[in-house]
Amino acid sequence: MRFCNPSDIQHQLATNAISILLAQADECFLTAQVIVEFWVVSTRPTEVNGLGWTVERTRSIIDQLLDRFPLLEESSQIFPNWLNLVTNNKVIGKRTHDTRIIAAAIANRITHLLTFNPSDFTGLSNVVVTHPQELVTVEGN
Repeated sequence: MRFCNPSDIQHQLATNAISILLAQADECFLTAQVIVEFWVVSTRPTEVNGLGWTVERTRSIIDQLLDRFPLLEESSQIFPNWLNLVTNNKVIGKRTHDTRIIAAAIANRITHLLTFNPSDFTGLSNVVVTHPQELVTVEGN
């Protein structure tokens, strides 16, 4: 969201973090889960904490993202990974959605996750969770 929304206060931080990853030859991927959540927030009215974007604008931005970053495969391994993670970690509520992102990462052998909400993913797996500020701070030193 922050990367795609220039008016977001953390847009530049998101952009810088992704630029750093790409400059050091890391690959950045998208998951279907992230795209679905992007659609929800983008098209939700501003009065209920959304961006209030039109369907056309949202679709255009998603198309641009998909042109720029590969989409992880929605393999049959994601669901069993997710079910094991939520069961073993006793995940409840909203965190269930975030756990599916980790399940997709595991199914696709992704080792790192970049997020503004690292605490949503802590303790779920061995996937390394990084806040964009950590990359920008390290790069700046």
